[in-house]
Amino acid sequence: MKHQTLDHLQAIAKVEPLSRYPIMSRQQRIERWAELLEKVPERRLRALTGTEHLKREARDASRCEGSPISVAFEDPIFRVQGLKDDSYGEAKRFFELTDWQLHDIVCSCHVGTAFRGEWAAARVRRTIGGNKLLNWLRGKMWH
Repeated sequence: MKHQTLDHLQAIAKVEPLSRYPIMSRQQRIERWAELLEKVPERRLRALTGTEHLKREARDASRCEGSPISVAFEDPIFRVQGLKDDSYGEAKRFFELTDWQLHDIVCSCHVGTAFRGEWAAARVRRTIGGNKLLNWLRGKMWH
């Protein structure tokens, strides 16, 4: 294979980056998720039920139409960044959250069966800051 400079390649072919969007950091992804939820503050979202009682495989596969995770998956930028679906496990992986953090955002035991977009945004943002020691301890206690 012959090495070509980018200038030479652009002269003979249309060269485009793989993505028009720069790779986002964890904090940027979480902040964008909160912003998406705030766009429609009165939007009624649905909660996942009993995530803390499910075995890992079932918890990771769980999803709910109209959840905060579904709002994230509707975003084309998140899909380009690698969000594959609107399941609990995929949100945990993509947003780099612990089970405890994601449970706190989406589980019905914290939010009831339905809640507003602006409220979900506040819970998502809390994962960026909050009490780091308490979050660490909760993560250690999660099964």
